[in-house]
Amino acid sequence: MAGSGLFGTATSGLLAFQRSLSTTGHNIANVNTPGFSRQRVEIATQSPQSSGAGYIGSGVKTSTVTRLYDSFLVDRVRSSTSSTNNLDIYSQYAGRIANVLGDASAGLNGSLENFFNSVQTLANDPTSIPARQLVLSESDSLVARFQYLDDQLSNTRKEVNDQLDSLVGEVNTLSQSIADINKEIAVAIGKAGGQPPNDLLDSRDQLLEQLSELVSVTRLEQDNGAMNVYIGNGQSLVTGFNAATLSVEGSPYDATEMNIMYSVGAVSSDITSNVSGGKLGGLLSFRDDMLDPAQNALGRIGVVLGTEFNLQHALGVDLDGNLGGDFFDLGTPQVSAHSSNGGGTVTASYDNTTIGALTIKDYIISYDGAAWSLEDVDGNAVTMTGLGTLASPFNADGLNIVVGGAPAAGDRFMIRPTRNGGEDIGLALTNVRAIAAAAPVSINEATNANGLPTNGGDGRLTFTSADSGFTALAGTITLTFNTATNEFSYTDGGAVTGTLSYDPTADSGTSFTVAGVNFTVTGTPTNGDSFTIGNNTSGIGGNSNALALAELQTGLTVENGSTNFQGAYAQLISDMGTKTRQAEIGGAAQQALLRQARADRDALSGVNLDEEAADLLRFQQAYQAMTQVITAADELFQTLLAAVRR
Repeated sequence: MAGSGLFGTATSGLLAFQRSLSTTGHNIANVNTPGFSRQRVEIATQSPQSSGAGYIGSGVKTSTVTRLYDSFLVDRVRSSTSSTNNLDIYSQYAGRIANVLGDASAGLNGSLENFFNSVQTLANDPTSIPARQLVLSESDSLVARFQYLDDQLSNTRKEVNDQLDSLVGEVNTLSQSIADINKEIAVAIGKAGGQPPNDLLDSRDQLLEQLSELVSVTRLEQDNGAMNVYIGNGQSLVTGFNAATLSVEGSPYDATEMNIMYSVGAVSSDITSNVSGGKLGGLLSFRDDMLDPAQNALGRIGVVLGTEFNLQHALGVDLDGNLGGDFFDLGTPQVSAHSSNGGGTVTASYDNTTIGALTIKDYIISYDGAAWSLEDVDGNAVTMTGLGTLASPFNADGLNIVVGGAPAAGDRFMIRPTRNGGEDIGLALTNVRAIAAAAPVSINEATNANGLPTNGGDGRLTFTSADSGFTALAGTITLTFNTATNEFSYTDGGAVTGTLSYDPTADSGTSFTVAGVNFTVTGTPTNGDSFTIGNNTSGIGGNSNALALAELQTGLTVENGSTNFQGAYAQLISDMGTKTRQAEIGGAAQQALLRQARADRDALSGVNLDEEAADLLRFQQAYQAMTQVITAADELFQTLLAAVRR
């Protein structure tokens, strides 16, 4: 009986230490296997046998094989992996467009500077054909630079769309693999009577970590060992043995603007705004936070520059005595109807009088069944004035908006005022003689038959500008000063008549406007001194309008009159650089956190060869000791058999 008990005890020990040796060898073999968690055999004392002398121990048993694993540490690694990949891909793309826009030779600043320098050169010699040709050449270069930069941003947008499609495919592959391994784990647990299939669990954790590189995930383990995986705002990517499907589709406003769709069965929904973390979240953040604002800001500079230059150019006279026409070609705001719309229509155009109010935002205009309302894409309400008709369009942020058709409740349209501004700008003027450098009117003192001035005082009228929309004067305007009343009376012999109060002792330098012509009065005219304002038919070689065009370089015409063109571009570069730097700094910090998280996890779960070697020796010695117990048991048994034979 003693021999049998001793054999049983020794056998249990041999089996336990053999399993321990096998597990230790398994650990050593997987020292370089990604995601492997070292395993340990859990042993416990077997139930003792009762005897008259008390309970006699009956050896050891293997209760389970566990993996050294802490879900909190693994979740930290997963979260840091998601954040690191998010910022890495963001900074990668952000750095590219920041470098293109900020490059001294490829950026816009140099072209703007050269363009306005050429206009100033023309102002210095307005009749020079070479100077006029230089203006056209630099204008063409400026247009080409706008289009080049816009093309770079558009190509980046295409790359983002392609990568979104590729990453969504990877997410689907990983989610299906997790669903498949969930099934394997549940079956394995059932077959093993509830024992954990450690290697399968490690494989699933490795898949989850790979998934977290693409998108931020959360998990919830079920009683059968399967794991549910969630993304976004709780959308279930994996439920038990089933995986949902993600896809990339064009937005309902624009087929080229890719959105992330979530599908379970035949039901599909847009989760783009909910996707965060990982490479997918980083790409979407880059598109929303950097790419869209950059392309809109570049387009706004093109639109405002083209509009302001056209308006001023129209107020000048060219070498043939004609009022200036458009200098630049411009597009119109992009308006896209939602795919589910009824019969409503919306058109938009730039409001020349409030073009400085143009922003870099995109807008949604919607109809609720009774009235139209406007909000930016962030959901902030935007006030509109006007009635929305051709005669009285809605006006908001530098836009005129006309609605029509038979709108249904829920109709909505996306308005992108400046998205295509860089692409659409072109050069409308090709004839050097058509550059309107001279003022549209000339102001002269009264002269006698010999052409000599007849005024007795030193009063001067100096042309400054013409009002927007100015057209040729109907007739020559004559202004005559009366010292008794300190007034200029003026008339063109027709509908234009009136008086201007001017006190030579207090009002020198005062600006006045008559028939759309702006001028200043200085000095002291005497009684009867007169001046004429007429269409510029003989002074086509003047430079007043060229000077006004050159002054647009420093004029505060962008961002509601707070900056100029180059200032707006500098702000764009600054914003892009700041966001890029923030992403780089954040990425470096997340890399450090990821390294620490992995180190903490590996300190617990990683294979330490020194420790495994010590365990190997310890279990080997214990196994050898158990063989000695068997040898002793055998000798006792043989002795007992020998005694019985006698």
